[in-house]
Amino acid sequence: MTDDIVEHRRLIIAGTGISGLSAAIYAARSNNDPLLIEGDEPGGQLTLTTDVENYPGFPEGISGPGLINDMKEQAEKFGAEARNGVIEDVAKEPAGHFRVALSDGDVYTADAVIAASGASARTLGVPGEDELMGYGLSTCATCDGAFFRDEDMLVVGGGDAAMEEANFLTKFADTVYVAHRREEFRAEDVWIERTMDAVDDGEIELLLNTELTEIHGTPEDGIDRVTLVEHPDGHPKEKLDDPATADEVDEYAFDVGAVFYAIGHTPNTDFLEGTGIETDEDGYLITEGGRGGGQTRTGVAGLFGAGDVVDFHYQQAATASGMGVKAALDADEYLSERERAGELYEAEIDAAAADD
Repeated sequence: MTDDIVEHRRLIIAGTGISGLSAAIYAARSNNDPLLIEGDEPGGQLTLTTDVENYPGFPEGISGPGLINDMKEQAEKFGAEARNGVIEDVAKEPAGHFRVALSDGDVYTADAVIAASGASARTLGVPGEDELMGYGLSTCATCDGAFFRDEDMLVVGGGDAAMEEANFLTKFADTVYVAHRREEFRAEDVWIERTMDAVDDGEIELLLNTELTEIHGTPEDGIDRVTLVEHPDGHPKEKLDDPATADEVDEYAFDVGAVFYAIGHTPNTDFLEGTGIETDEDGYLITEGGRGGGQTRTGVAGLFGAGDVVDFHYQQAATASGMGVKAALDADEYLSERERAGELYEAEIDAAAADD
């Protein structure tokens, strides 16, 4: 490559969510000189959460942004560095190091990379969504359900995640409503059966062939109602947009105190395609796993995965933090082995500089 390299780093961490920051704290304390690239969602999903009550060590809870800021300060205290920027491409070079290109044209090299870039919750783009995210609208029932105890709650979705979140929310809600744009659910039979049992018990009500079109409320007072559309043949939004069927769509206001999106996540892994890394069919990174060391290793030597970019199941702050710690420890072992073998790219740069 002929690009001017901004800097070579021992370790680059993609993402500044809780997984990336946990990795940075451990990596910095191991003298691995980590550089964090913040990405297009600095701080990750926790920055959308007003209050976090289930992260260990905070009996009174802590705000999501507050937790992220404290962790970033802790990482920087030990020598980690963070910069704004979005990684556009990562490539494994023949010498064994990585070339990390940012969207602004800056290029770095690194001996190891931790992908902690997370997974972005899918949203609907309806009016009220941006203003009320974190103020009654959530993408994580486990994180936020308890804040809306005794409220009527709406879950949007029809897959496993929607069924799981709806059942979880019955612990807190007066009634949980599930809005799904079709007649049939996409969830596994076991989740459908559990949901139908809750329907029989009066804990869940189904709003089939129904879609959400607007969320009403204020950040100060939260959500007070939503606008829903329904058509007996399903996909009512499409039919509402079609003049031939618009009159057949029923549009109405519906009172709820909280809305939970459960329409899936998109792992942020596109920037790693140039490495040849292996992902599952949904784009989540495949790591070694298991019980011993090296659980966060991918099939690309020196590239490690942590947090929601790997974990499609738990997707909790505490589990993401733990995976970040594992990735830092695995990266430290990898870097130490390469250093002992004299294979770190930094040594080559030093040698070239000595010849000048």
